[in-house]
Amino acid sequence: MAELFAEPWFWPAVLLVIVLPVSLIVLTELNTVLRRRGSRATRIVALLRNFIIPVGAFLVLLSQVGYLHVAPTWTQIVATIFGFLIILLLLNGLNFGLFVTAKEGSWRNRIPSIFVDIVRLLLIVVGVGVLFALVWHADVGGLFTALGVGSIVIGLALQNAVGSVVSGLLLLFEAPFKMGDWISTNGIVGRVVEVNWRATHIKTPTGVEVIPNSTLGGSSFLNLSQKGSPYETDDYIRFASDDPPQDVIELLKQVGADLPMRAPGGSVTVTPLAKSRYEVEIEIDSPASNWGAKRLFRTNLWYAARRAGLHLDNDLTDNYNNDENVLEALARFAHPLYLTQEEAAELRPKVWLERYAAGEYVQHSLTVPDGMRYIVHGTATMNAVLPDGGELPVSRLGKHEIIGLGALTRQAASTTIVALTELAVLHVPVKVLDGIVRKQPDLARDIGTEIDHRRDKAEAVLVAAGYAGTDSSSLIA
Repeated sequence: MAELFAEPWFWPAVLLVIVLPVSLIVLTELNTVLRRRGSRATRIVALLRNFIIPVGAFLVLLSQVGYLHVAPTWTQIVATIFGFLIILLLLNGLNFGLFVTAKEGSWRNRIPSIFVDIVRLLLIVVGVGVLFALVWHADVGGLFTALGVGSIVIGLALQNAVGSVVSGLLLLFEAPFKMGDWISTNGIVGRVVEVNWRATHIKTPTGVEVIPNSTLGGSSFLNLSQKGSPYETDDYIRFASDDPPQDVIELLKQVGADLPMRAPGGSVTVTPLAKSRYEVEIEIDSPASNWGAKRLFRTNLWYAARRAGLHLDNDLTDNYNNDENVLEALARFAHPLYLTQEEAAELRPKVWLERYAAGEYVQHSLTVPDGMRYIVHGTATMNAVLPDGGELPVSRLGKHEIIGLGALTRQAASTTIVALTELAVLHVPVKVLDGIVRKQPDLARDIGTEIDHRRDKAEAVLVAAGYAGTDSSSLIA
């Protein structure tokens, strides 16, 4: 038996007859399992099963058939192919083990792909050199020497360009920002949408800014997405010099506080400046909301300034709240107010028209309405404020409907009213309502009926949404 084991053909025969089929069966089953799991290691197992093991077996067979007078060159060719496949297997295995399985945020995940490509090229060059030295007995020392000298010459000739590239690559390796982060550099504020070995692409409201990585690496920048406190958006607003500063400040704070982009508990700071200008700083939830917050703030401020009788951008005119439009609205709502057309027209100096932007709050929760507002055009939604701070829509209010039914009873409603479209209303103050009710008690009866109707409707919506325990007695608007 010992003599059998010592035969030169015995172990190669064991490899071909036993190890080869068993390996193919095991690798086939492993490949099926990995493919079912969607693993990227499937390609490595397939390379080993379909190419490396068969070529290796063929190389072993060639080494044992000397009596067939096979030229050594064929054995060297097969050995070279086998060596190339081994190099490919090692490269794929290293890539899978180091980078494919790297966790998000780890140092392996942050290595730029250009570094991986350079190392892969060096390993291929070294592997091919060793392969030719072992199989073909080639002198590769001169090749490596020539490559070294050539690299030095090329490096000296392109030191400025290469220096910029290396500077950018080092920035990528450090990874001070990632895809989707918002950064600010040299007056440019935007979101990172692409990072490669040469440049960083930043999306701004005016387009995509391409900044070389060497520029970023050689200057300071601010990563807004890694800021601990809420991001602040600021704007500069101008009013007329006759507008009382305190009234302007209160208006700006209210409009800023009503923005849906405002961070939970975020502050609104207003700083008066020279020449009736004001700086407004609003803490918002994300840098991504910056431009949307500014756009919505200026839109809502236009409507709010006219309702408050203030003059944004020194504009002293309001062409909507004029006699013609107000009298037309009074004529339309004279019947619901139990007034004759002549009586309604006499109310012109005491009532006025208001407009609200889409998404603007018409009424806040837990506030007593300062009057009733009859909808001239547009729609609004009545929302119940839930215990967790959220809002549940319970009713939609349209043309000819009323906002502020609790004005007569001085009752604070636990609802909010938000305009869904541009909303125009006829505002009838509480004092005017009191005078009308004293003469026409039927108006108070109609208001009470409408309050009961809205309360029943709100209660049904809340029960359907699973908030049966909510007190619906104050869910009026």
